[in-house]
Amino acid sequence: MLLSSVIIVLREVLEAALLISLLLAFSTRIGVRGAWLMVSLAAGAAGAVLYGFNIDIVSDWFDGVGQEVVNAVLQVAIYLNLCLIAVLGARVLQGEGSGGALLMVAMVFTVATAIIREGSEILVYFSGFFALPEQLLSVTVGGVIGAGIGASAGGVFYYALLSMRGKLAWSAGLSLLALVSGGMAMQATQLLIQADWLPAGYPVWNSSWLVEESSVTGQLLYALLGYEAAPTGLQVAIYLGAVSLIVALALASALLTRSPAQARQWAV
Repeated sequence: MLLSSVIIVLREVLEAALLISLLLAFSTRIGVRGAWLMVSLAAGAAGAVLYGFNIDIVSDWFDGVGQEVVNAVLQVAIYLNLCLIAVLGARVLQGEGSGGALLMVAMVFTVATAIIREGSEILVYFSGFFALPEQLLSVTVGGVIGAGIGASAGGVFYYALLSMRGKLAWSAGLSLLALVSGGMAMQATQLLIQADWLPAGYPVWNSSWLVEESSVTGQLLYALLGYEAAPTGLQVAIYLGAVSLIVALALASALLTRSPAQARQWAV
């Protein structure tokens, strides 16, 4: 149980930690104080507790697939907010002052929603062991280890992004944002397939011989990129479309707001 809890908690924490580190590095670059993060964490924690303790009620919605549908909606909401952040962030980095307040609101909503999504999963997982005291200690220790590794990985991403300069920082940040966004869209698609709201279809490939989804590597890739060993054509199309859209929006916003003056980059 120790290793299982490490992997499960690590997967959930790593998804949120990666997103937080990316947005926190961006806000640091543009000189915004981190108070928005405290608001996000508080709102997300409260929402995760509320959602987690009412998961039985939610699961009964939509003819028994409420949890899948609600989680998919949360993932889509995060993706749409990341698109908005990409557009507004490009404007701010190009020296366009408007949109800063809306950008902060989008960042708060994105992080809070991610914590609700991942935190509720962790809460539901641990609640299953409250009546099993002989296993609860092992599960708790594993959870603490997984959370520590996930938070440490987020710290590494944060300082790595801050250490970059100029166009490299912009390219790395946008690439990471696009990959995380694509993973969110792909996970939402998988949840709706599980709920029979989207057609399942046939797998385009099966890479389980290379990386098993249940392995540590597979779980980490799932957290980072939404990895599926046997994705359907619909999942692949949505993933590629989601990544392409957010990159196109960010680049278009940067080009449209570019001025003759020196644009602010991640470097300074």
